[in-house]
Amino acid sequence: MTVARQQVAQARRIVVKVGSSSLTTAAGGLDADRVDALVDVLAKGRSGGEREIVLVSSGAIAAGLAPLGLRRRPKDLARQQAAASVGQGLLVARYTASFARYGVRVGQVLLTSDDMSRRAHHRNASRTLDKLLAMGACPIVNENDTVATDEIRFGDNDRLAALVAHLVRADLLVLLSDVDGVYDGDPARPGTSRIAEVRGPADLEGVEIGSAGKAGVGTGGMVTKVEAARIAAAAGIPVVLTSAVHAADALSGGDTGTFFHATGKRSADRLLWLQHASTPQGSLTLDDGAVRAVVERRKSLLPAGIAGVDGEFSAGDPVELRDGAGHAVARGLVNFDAREIPLLIGRSTRELARELGAEYEREVIHRDDLVILHP
Repeated sequence: MTVARQQVAQARRIVVKVGSSSLTTAAGGLDADRVDALVDVLAKGRSGGEREIVLVSSGAIAAGLAPLGLRRRPKDLARQQAAASVGQGLLVARYTASFARYGVRVGQVLLTSDDMSRRAHHRNASRTLDKLLAMGACPIVNENDTVATDEIRFGDNDRLAALVAHLVRADLLVLLSDVDGVYDGDPARPGTSRIAEVRGPADLEGVEIGSAGKAGVGTGGMVTKVEAARIAAAAGIPVVLTSAVHAADALSGGDTGTFFHATGKRSADRLLWLQHASTPQGSLTLDDGAVRAVVERRKSLLPAGIAGVDGEFSAGDPVELRDGAGHAVARGLVNFDAREIPLLIGRSTRELARELGAEYEREVIHRDDLVILHP
């Protein structure tokens, strides 16, 4: 067993993500045998309580298609949400019954990116997941498709899984789909081979990454899986990307799929969500001095450094920070509504406090709510 695969075998807290195509029939209903086969692997993978597993499961929309008489995944958001509403209950009920064969309880956790960028919601989600694991339950996480909008969707839960892995301080992320790894070309063409390990972005230079799979019930593809693997690896979490039929080998450290080595260190959980999952509701243009203060010195954004404002947003929303050339340099949670910003532009907090009241003697964005966007 290689050193990389030993890391897999030794992982104690694991996030496993499974895609819609691995759980459903082509017609859009849940495939009970597929669900049971996955649960068999996960239940045994818990190794008598020595391992903790968090399952990030797609499939709610796909599971709701057949019951609603839909032949394929609808394109409009309203019908997607309706299908998710019907399908989510069916999905969790199936998991509940399947895990019960092993005496394992499950707990449903529905998340949106908007929730997870906000400090209190992020803390509550972390606490809930930790408590479920401590009580021996298997958390089943999904995007809250019934209320998520086009602007805050995760992309078949691949990116969500990477962020959840960071949220729960996982030792390993396993991405399962209908493809058994990353290949150096089209897997259907002769002469292509599986890439066993990825140590950094350079290992995938020139590799053509495929799009969504053939089943047509999910929204992801190899592109979103590789991007999720990069997010997790950059956050200090190794990743195995393989097919659902090889799940047992993936969890035991077998030579399957593609192993992504961790490339970075863990950062503040919430800032990872802010960087990779939030959708800016507007933007603030900064003068050169403010750009240097925010980007180079990691300072809070003060009113005096703002040169312009664009968009409609409320206090607490994520906004983009741009330099004078219009390049995005940072993202943060703003403390004022968009309509208030023009009153603040270019003025000191002391001056604003004298004129408008003590509540204006504060940062527009505090440094704890800021993430720098690296080019």
